[in-house]
Formats: sequence, structure tokens, C-alpha cells
Amino acid sequence: MKRYFIEVAYMGAGYAGFQIQENAVTIQSEIQKAMSVLFKQEILLTGSSRTDADVNALQNFFHFDLEQSIPGHYIYNLNAILPPVIVINRIIPMQDNAHCRFDAISREYMYYVYRTKNPFLRDRAYYFPYTIDFDLLQKTATEILRHSDFRSFSKRNTQVKNFICNIQESRWKMVNDHMVYHVKANRFLRGMVRGLVGTMLQAGRGRIDINVFRKIIEDRDCTKANFAVPGHGLFLAKVNYPPGYQITP
Repeated sequence: MKRYFIEVAYMGAGYAGFQIQENAVTIQSEIQKAMSVLFKQEILLTGSSRTDADVNALQNFFHFDLEQSIPGHYIYNLNAILPPVIVINRIIPMQDNAHCRFDAISREYMYYVYRTKNPFLRDRAYYFPYTIDFDLLQKTATEILRHSDFRSFSKRNTQVKNFICNIQESRWKMVNDHMVYHVKANRFLRGMVRGLVGTMLQAGRGRIDINVFRKIIEDRDCTKANFAVPGHGLFLAKVNYPPGYQITP
């Protein structure tokens, strides 16, 4: 058997998330269905990073095993079968023991916020038409780098053993007329990025100050964080692997 990684990108609107679920249409179920049609056999995929309903990805990965070699034109064929909002960018032969989830060393997310009404951004960013103290917003992003336990930003009913995350980058930036939050870490908890963004925006509006934000982190109580930002503003931007993988475009 040969192991392959698939690099995919997608718009998550209308899907029940990334990972396959019973009685639900997901990104994984759509890709598995397309591959089964093309390869004329059931293909089981393992995903690198789960994304929730409506969350998008500029880059995500699956891996799978197959006896045969895959001709280059099969990427075109698969994309012809898939819905327009899902694209396969590459199929990469890998070593037999490569694992797209466990071998990833970090992931990067971006959350997009716009404050001026724009119909062309409504399904790709969060419309937040309020006055924002950008300096305070940036201070909250910097504060995140000083912590490692993010229980306050993990939704309930999670099955993780601990809430420790190594945050390597956390910052806001202005891109044209909208704000983008970029965060990079070795792992993320369920709902974590949306919880961080929602709570930071409360600080940016002046509803909480930096000391309150710090206390929300330290209290390790998810009822104090704000998760009320929509999934469609969130993008999984990149999954990073060790240098030996040689899969960076």
C-alpha cells in the first residue's frame, strides 16, 4: 500500500464541519464520495485538522492508502466531481508511516472582521460595525502569548486531556479596510479561536480592559469568554509539518 497526502481548500458554508459524521454532509464525506467514484473503491480518509460548521480552510490535509499510483490528471478529475466550494490542490506521495494529523507541528488560523457594510464579504468575514480601539485589541493579542492554559476558550463537552497550548504567534493586522487576527500554535482546542476573537473584540469595544481579559484567561472558566462570533469569518490558513516532509508549496 502507498500512502498519500491530499491538500484541500474549501468554503465551509452549508457543511456540518470537516470530519465525517453520521447523517450529515461534511467536507470529508464529499471528498470520500468523489474519490470512491473515481477509484471505484471505498477510500477512507484521515484528516489533519477538524474545522467546525461554516469554517473555511485555505489549506488542510487528509491522508489515505492505495495500492495503485495516481496519475497527475486525477486531480483534475476529482475537482470536476467535487462541488465548486471544495478544491484538491495536490496529491502527494508520502512515506508509509506519515500521519497528516499527528505529524503536524503547528497550525495557523486567521479570522476576518470588517466594519463597513460590504455584500462581497458577508460569507467570508464577520460584520462588526463598531468603533474599535485597535491598540487595546493588539494588547489582548499580545497578552495571549504570555499564557499556556486556555481552558477558558475551550467549549464544553470536549474530550481533551489537558488545555495546554503553545501559542507561537498572536496578532491583529489591518488589511485594506478590515481587521485580521492571525494565531499560530502547536494545537487548538474546540472553539478556541472564535472564543479568543469574540473576547478580544469585547476589549476592543471598551467593554472589558486588559486586566479583565487577563483574568478571564487565568480563571479557566469558559462561561466568562465570548464565543459569539460566526464560523464563516474563520479560516484554517496553514498546517505546518517538519522540514523533511517537503510539502510546502
